[in-house]
Amino acid sequence: MNNTFSKINEQASAAAFTQQSKIFDDLYSGNTIIQYKRQRVRLHVQQYLLPNSSILELNSGTGEDAVWFALQGHHVHATDISPGMLDVLMQKRESRNLEENISYELCSFTELDQLSKKGPYDFIFSNFAGLNCTNELDKVLQSFSSLLKKDGIVTLVLLPKFCLWESLLLLKGKFRTATRRFFSSKGAVAHINGKHFRCWYYNPSFISKYLKNSFDVLSVEGLCTLVPPSYMESFPDKRPKTYRYLQAMENKLKNKWPWKFIGDYYIISLRKTN
Repeated sequence: MNNTFSKINEQASAAAFTQQSKIFDDLYSGNTIIQYKRQRVRLHVQQYLLPNSSILELNSGTGEDAVWFALQGHHVHATDISPGMLDVLMQKRESRNLEENISYELCSFTELDQLSKKGPYDFIFSNFAGLNCTNELDKVLQSFSSLLKKDGIVTLVLLPKFCLWESLLLLKGKFRTATRRFFSSKGAVAHINGKHFRCWYYNPSFISKYLKNSFDVLSVEGLCTLVPPSYMESFPDKRPKTYRYLQAMENKLKNKWPWKFIGDYYIISLRKTN
């Protein structure tokens, strides 16, 4: 697929998320599984963040993570392609007096060479599959080295090509959802409020392949491998004991084979070596 298609897809996803931006936090703030996912990602990140780090955040959305980083004393340059999402982030920044710790920029992660603030940074962070909205992830990854200091860290949260929970939906006859990751080489169609765009799925091996010359993999963790995906938001309330058991088991097995590879998401961290 050519660059024109990528631009059109980016514009479609930006329009979709801008349309949802004003209600985005309200939609998901009460979702127990999303809160679990955020906690897991933050615990992972805290293993590698040094005090007063400079952070480049890709697809920052409404700024939930940028605010969290800033409240820990870090400095975040938050980027997104959705003007609506950045508007919400700006409101959060001002309401919490975090102007000195959070800057922001409307910028595609496929055009990081055009960033106004090129770093170098201590940390690059991208949460909850924003990077799955491009078929040019290799291009994005190859831009990281020049943006990071030596020994800098990259942490990405992405959707892999296989999800255990989704495959089990075959038992309920939901063939399309159960197999959407299997037949997505040309992109799987996603939609928000009637706005359609495409996303792609990438395994950890794809990330390590394109970063192997300058980065070492530090860790890979499965996320929502045993805990159900967040679109099954009623699960914790309907089956609280089962949910707590699955959460405890996932926390034990998160970095073990095969569990780290078959979640709804995975978290991968790498260190720049040169």
